[in-house]
Amino acid sequence: MNQSRYLIDTNILIDYLADSLPSPGIEIVEDIIGQSLHISAITQIEFLGWHNHTQQSKAAAEDIIKHASIIHLTPEVINDTIILKQQMRVKTPDAIIASTSRIHQMTLITGNEKHFQKIPGVSILNPWTNIP
Repeated sequence: MNQSRYLIDTNILIDYLADSLPSPGIEIVEDIIGQSLHISAITQIEFLGWHNHTQQSKAAAEDIIKHASIIHLTPEVINDTIILKQQMRVKTPDAIIASTSRIHQMTLITGNEKHFQKIPGVSILNPWTNIP
């Protein structure tokens, strides 16, 4: 698995912390986290700002983020996000994540396929359903 080609969505990190991913999916996510974790800036905000954190899960989330490569908003991602919002009516956080995936040509690891499957240029790997 080429970890540098994957972008992890917020829901996967939350499911990972909750230990609710299926066994093969958790292996993939742990491999990615251990080797080369890439997330968008919006995932950093959503993951650390998640309202259901306990003190323990917040500390674990902060530790995960310390090891992440945060992909910040660039003019290209911003312009693509605007296009997705205008043409496909995608919500802003999902549009930022999809655009980050598209612009950086990374497979999106997400459990929310329905949010992204109709967006051209977004390749999805769902650790709940389609483990390679």
